[in-house]
Amino acid sequence: MTDCIVVGGGLMGMLTARELAKAGLAVSLLDKGALGRESSWAGGGILSPLYPWRYDQAIQPLARWSQQVYPSLVKELQAEGCGDAEWSQSGLLILDPDDPARVEEWTQRFQSTLEWCSDDAVRKLEPALTLPSNFTQAVWLENVAQVRNPRLLKALRQSLEQHGVEIRSEVEVFKVLQQKNRISGVETSVGTLAAECVVMCSGAWTGDLLKGLKTTPEVSPVRGQMLLFRGAAGALKRIVLSAGHYVIPRQDGRVLVGSSMERVGFDKSVTDAVYHELKEIAYDLFPILQSAEIEAHWSGLRPEAPKGVPYLGEHPDLPGLYVNAGHFRNGLVLGPASAQTVADLVLQRPLSVPDLNLQDYALDRGAMTTNLQ
Repeated sequence: MTDCIVVGGGLMGMLTARELAKAGLAVSLLDKGALGRESSWAGGGILSPLYPWRYDQAIQPLARWSQQVYPSLVKELQAEGCGDAEWSQSGLLILDPDDPARVEEWTQRFQSTLEWCSDDAVRKLEPALTLPSNFTQAVWLENVAQVRNPRLLKALRQSLEQHGVEIRSEVEVFKVLQQKNRISGVETSVGTLAAECVVMCSGAWTGDLLKGLKTTPEVSPVRGQMLLFRGAAGALKRIVLSAGHYVIPRQDGRVLVGSSMERVGFDKSVTDAVYHELKEIAYDLFPILQSAEIEAHWSGLRPEAPKGVPYLGEHPDLPGLYVNAGHFRNGLVLGPASAQTVADLVLQRPLSVPDLNLQDYALDRGAMTTNLQ
């Protein structure tokens, strides 16, 4: 019999299922499509919140813990023979870092390391970069790393198979089921599946799947479109962030440019307008990309929760039902800590991630508003 059903086969679902299986539980992982093909695959793989000082303080302990464990996670997956997710410490250059006092307050509060850079210093860090005309100074976050998220997802799937997780793709969940005021399973496209523990890692769809319950998480989709350039290896070295858009160089020369912020419901189509916008942003910052082939254009749906703070924990009205969703633009960087925290709660273990106030992530934490970029 299945001990726990995890709904959603993106990064959150895979990491959560892996942690539970490593603890000895019989885990089934369900996804309505193919595993790892929604927002986890579509994002850029930056292992830092963008403009981290703009986010609620509840983001910080999750980000810090995940950043610390990513190198060991990637090595562990390699040791299992599951492939290389290409963790690399490429650093992050932020060309429009906000009010210096705000940045310094964040630096001191969370003991973060950064460097203020003049135009000459920026050019030394990234010679191919053309600075915007309104540039004054940049922030250099040397310790920021990235992973190649599609490869991470592929490695995680192989790891799940090794750890005995039952993977069921193309199985759509319609609703959660309850008996005697606790979770009893889920109703799916292949019938009723029973379990005394269900973890919802269903991203932007989480709110809809739980809408019949008294307390429903506020999670909505935000479309982000991306371009992929095929450049020369080593031509670009640093992740660059400017005016809310980023340029991410991969080790093989490919370059990701993104992304848009569109509240258009569950529409995953791509548009010519955003294609040309992202192309011009790329050309303005890196003229060298004008000679590079644009290899792909896609979109994903980010799961936005109020203030960008995810929901983590047991449902207040239905024991045995847990939620790990609503990470907005920070799914990759918050993923390991979020999965660890939910697994700790399921397994009734002490929390592994320090400095957490679980009420910050609770489903009944109260109404919030957000205008994050």
